[in-house]
Amino acid sequence: MRQNRKPSAVTDRSGLAGATRLVVKVGSSSLTTVGGGISEAALLGLVEQLAAVRNAGTELILVSSGAIAAGLAPLGLPRRPRDLATQQAAASVGQGLLMARYTQAFGAHGVTVGQVLLTADDLIRRQQYANAFRALNRLLALGVVPVVNENDTVATHEIRFGDNDRLAALVAHLVKADALVLFSDVDSVYDGPPAQGARRIPHVGSAEDLLGASIGRTGTAGVGTGGMATKVEAATMAAESGIPALVTSTDNAARALAGEDVGTWFASRGNRRPARLLWLAHLADTRGRLILDDGAVTAVASGSRSLLPAGITSVDGDFEAGDPVELTDTAGLVVARGLVNYSSQELPEMLGRSTRELARNLGPHYEREVVHVDDIVLV
Repeated sequence: MRQNRKPSAVTDRSGLAGATRLVVKVGSSSLTTVGGGISEAALLGLVEQLAAVRNAGTELILVSSGAIAAGLAPLGLPRRPRDLATQQAAASVGQGLLMARYTQAFGAHGVTVGQVLLTADDLIRRQQYANAFRALNRLLALGVVPVVNENDTVATHEIRFGDNDRLAALVAHLVKADALVLFSDVDSVYDGPPAQGARRIPHVGSAEDLLGASIGRTGTAGVGTGGMATKVEAATMAAESGIPALVTSTDNAARALAGEDVGTWFASRGNRRPARLLWLAHLADTRGRLILDDGAVTAVASGSRSLLPAGITSVDGDFEAGDPVELTDTAGLVVARGLVNYSSQELPEMLGRSTRELARNLGPHYEREVVHVDDIVLV
């Protein structure tokens, strides 16, 4: 049976001041100059607020962008590169610079930091997930502030989180945080462009609260990968799985962490799920689809049944065992997503047959489910 985790004990923004464990994310636009270097004043100001929270007893994980942006100036690059290889080179140079500044800045307040670089595989593969959980928990137990970033130097387009907002949401689930705080260069979510007199949205309790809002996709500084849209997506992702989130600006850091009425609060709703299922529901690029008969659709939609080969009518796409796939009805409506246990080459001869028959004719390996219930998310 799937084990759901309890919702966060923090029920509104005022609870941030007394939170036991927080994940805070800061974007490139809040840390770097337009020319691409690290803004010393911005970094020192943020660290001062975060160190005060840590020294008051709250366990803190900082998910920090800025490595690629910090590497631009040393490499003589006028803007963020478009090709992956140059992005990786900039990240390699910039990550060291960024960590050196964090180490020095936090150290001035008596706080030790540790670098943690993650790829998507680290949060979706069971063994790597367990290793990442243990490492972060041990760092927190030792009083360290882990500084987390995507491992841009080795990540490929196929296994990237896409941006650190989504990474922060997954890390918040990994460490069972009380709340997620997303800092950027905009003080709140608005229902349109703030410069045109748009209205601040102070509280989001459901998707209906964002209906009609025009939310931008690019930041003002031009050095990040996302914009307000990705922060809303990440905050929604967290909230729908039991972790509340606050979206506001770095300038509001002190007030936000003190629980004051700033930014946009995304109230938690629903139960927490494992990070790999959160990734599967919101971020995974599916490699194919399995078309199910009516009985299998009903079984999968119940949320308590695995998908067996007898209920699959056809297979579409090219995928390997362990890849994410869509589960659809015969009309093509996507019912769920899942991590498949067989490749697209193995499945065709299995369709419509019972696992007992398959085990008898093809061997015991074929007695497994096509997609286990613990690896299915309804959409």
